Amino acid sequence: MLTVNFDLLDVRPGQIALDAGCGEGRHSFEFVKRGAKVFSLDRDMNSLRKTRYMLSQMKNKKMFHPEASSQVHSGDALILPFNDNTFDRIICSEVMEHVNNDDLACRELTRVLKKNGRIAITVPTFISESVFGALTYEYFTSPGGHIRKYIPKNLAEIMNRNGLNIYGIDFRHSFHTLYWLIRSVAGLHLDNHPFTRAYRNFLVRGNSSAFVQKAERFFDNFFPKSTILYGIKK
Repeated sequence: MLTVNFDLLDVRPGQIALDAGCGEGRHSFEFVKRGAKVFSLDRDMNSLRKTRYMLSQMKNKKMFHPEASSQVHSGDALILPFNDNTFDRIICSEVMEHVNNDDLACRELTRVLKKNGRIAITVPTFISESVFGALTYEYFTSPGGHIRKYIPKNLAEIMNRNGLNIYGIDFRHSFHTLYWLIRSVAGLHLDNHPFTRAYRNFLVRGNSSAFVQKAERFFDNFFPKSTILYGIKK
């Protein structure tokens, strides 16, 4: 399940890429399939272990592009452990809503991006976050959870003042909006509730269904879960 459009990000073989806040590695996996040399970074060690394991399995099964490579790093988006102008492409997906200083995080991402390099930053939509927050107090009070909401203009302003020109915008994951609606009603702490589990199984199966993917893209026009902004370093 990809949030970022890799064609719009213009990912090519041989590029050096950063998956900042990689989670369990979904975007890192696509980077290596397309031939990038990806650095997967996150603070959560369990997620990094899963990412490293899956990347090793992909490599063993020869699912890497011949020019691809991967490294997994523990790190903080506010103090990135990389030199200036290191990366050709960066993805920062569903991270900014978690960090204490989103302006500093964007500044760090821009610092390590090469001139004319491209970046995709994704955040939850303002409307979906507002609905979930109204349905359950847990949504914005759970440890490690979301601490702010964005409209695209707010995120674009942060990116612009940190040296990024916006060249694209997209909206994704309408079916995941429904998933979080179910979880908010059932209780975020009950992630194995029968309704939650049943819908999650539908989403997993839907990842391999062209019909479900097309249907979700249609509904992305009405109630998306994520906003994606694409920028180029000035």
